[in-house]
Amino acid sequence: MFTGIITGVGRIAAVHDLGSSSSHGKRLSIAVPDGYLADVSLGDSIALNGACMTVTSLDPANQLFTIDISAESLDKTAGLAEEAGRVNLEKALRANDRLGGHIVSGHVDGIGTVSHFAPVGESWELRVLAPPALARFLAYKGSITVNGVSLTVNSVSDGADGSEISINLIPHTVENTALGSLKQGSRVNLEIDTVARYVERMLQAGALPLPQKDPVS
Repeated sequence: MFTGIITGVGRIAAVHDLGSSSSHGKRLSIAVPDGYLADVSLGDSIALNGACMTVTSLDPANQLFTIDISAESLDKTAGLAEEAGRVNLEKALRANDRLGGHIVSGHVDGIGTVSHFAPVGESWELRVLAPPALARFLAYKGSITVNGVSLTVNSVSDGADGSEISINLIPHTVENTALGSLKQGSRVNLEIDTVARYVERMLQAGALPLPQKDPVS
């Protein structure tokens, strides 16, 4: 479990094929900031651009760790096989940590496309076109995770191609995450709010008849 509060920005230092066909995944070597691996162990979970991955090897002396990513995960995410690409990093939540963002599972629900990214006053406006399947989960002032960053939706505009959401990024977010390198056309990983997911399920279940209880004799 994560919170969407980025703890470091890494770089994909190398990408290695785990097999010769498209059904095989890849092994990524991730370069991290100095000291980032001090409390990381083999098998720990670290989210890369919002996708939960498992640490498979550690090289603290060179500030590197590796993860193995399956072909399925590569197909359902964006930006996780691009050598030299910058990635947002978040270590898994501890039981005594502050919940600074919102509850994030690290499971990508869909891929969005940046439709606009430009400065507005001291901040930046980020607009992302989300796929139609996610439209019902997006709401004004609701939470969404974009490339692993917990953000607040400022507006939603529905269309035939999906829903365009507008998000305000303060300078701190732009400077301390990899979101600052986005541009129009960039593909981003999206995770919907966990609460919205359960509300949708409750509405679906509400249309079903309740099980009948046996009469009490």
